[in-house]
Amino acid sequence: MGLQETTPPAATPYDELDPAFARHRGGKMEIRSTVPLRDRDDLSLAYTPGVARVCSAIHERPELVHDLTWKSHVVAVVTDRSAVLGLGDIGPAAALPVMEGKAVLFKAFGGLDAVPVCLDTNDVDEIVETVVRIAPAFGGINLEDISAPRCFEIERRLQARLDIPVFHDDQHGTAVVVLAALRNAAVLTGRGLADLRAVVSGAGAAGVAVTTILREAGIGEISVADRQGVLHEGRPDLTSVKRHLASVTNDEGRSGSLADALRGADVFIGVSGGTVPEPAVAAMADDAIVFALANPTPEVDPAVARRHARVVATGRSDYPNQINNVLAFPGIFRGALEVRASAVTEGMKLAAAEAIAAVVAGELSEDRVVPSPFDERVAPAVAAAVAAAARRDGVARR
Repeated sequence: MGLQETTPPAATPYDELDPAFARHRGGKMEIRSTVPLRDRDDLSLAYTPGVARVCSAIHERPELVHDLTWKSHVVAVVTDRSAVLGLGDIGPAAALPVMEGKAVLFKAFGGLDAVPVCLDTNDVDEIVETVVRIAPAFGGINLEDISAPRCFEIERRLQARLDIPVFHDDQHGTAVVVLAALRNAAVLTGRGLADLRAVVSGAGAAGVAVTTILREAGIGEISVADRQGVLHEGRPDLTSVKRHLASVTNDEGRSGSLADALRGADVFIGVSGGTVPEPAVAAMADDAIVFALANPTPEVDPAVARRHARVVATGRSDYPNQINNVLAFPGIFRGALEVRASAVTEGMKLAAAEAIAAVVAGELSEDRVVPSPFDERVAPAVAAAVAAAARRDGVARR
């Protein structure tokens, strides 16, 4: 008798008991028709021949595309999958659940539709050309999970070539919410932004954007540190992005380590990962403010931070004061699309931060310097503020 062939048991590709997998089965979104298709008349209006009249009208008056298609309320969520969450470059297929998730957040919190677009390239030229070619179908472009420093060039080039909002949420969404939280934390501790000396740990996408918006908002003094220490113009190892940061920050000419910079500082903002030792936090000024935003492990353990700081925020949902981008991007895009803005300006970002802060201005406490992501007041307030700022800044078209 010959050897009997056996079939090995099928490998289980995931834990079927994990509720996250059950929630993702079949994907998290769908395309749904907004018009009936019950009979021949419905078909002739939704498609041919009726659709030809609509196409001709848009051809003659291109602005009608906003009224007669989904363009006025749909955003492309575009990634090159190079920096997905904390997982790195995991490929376009593995990035898709995150982009679907972002699209679901757009719908739930901003009332906007969004389409996930995962590009199978890391080449800057290819990314820019691809997005430019698909852009006519969308009202805005949300760039997502693109690594630094490439993300800066991609966003800049797309903004120059497109006349719709282009917004890299990992940069600007984080920055807007940080500014909102810091405004309220300053008020809570009896200070203004101009009274604060801040230290930002991280010179990547979020660090650059946070530093930029805090300077625009009038922070008293700010310096940035990377793994090698504080950025200053005398350091020979700086990239072009870090050289620029060094030239517009660190007015007091500090050098040395992050711990050196934190001595006597009012604010720590961590957007880089790593660990800040407790003695460095203890050496900060009285009524210190610690925003340790790395996920899943904050740069400063919240329990340690609370021993030395008046206000503590993280990027996690299981601690108070979550710095969550969902407070910003749905309302920013909603406001921008409502007025058919051609861009997202610095003024629109500042207005968004002020609106987020104002939602809880009368409810401040050490555990409440930003609203909950589920606070239904947030997106409408942000949208209204952003739309008004777009008109002031001259980028609104309605």
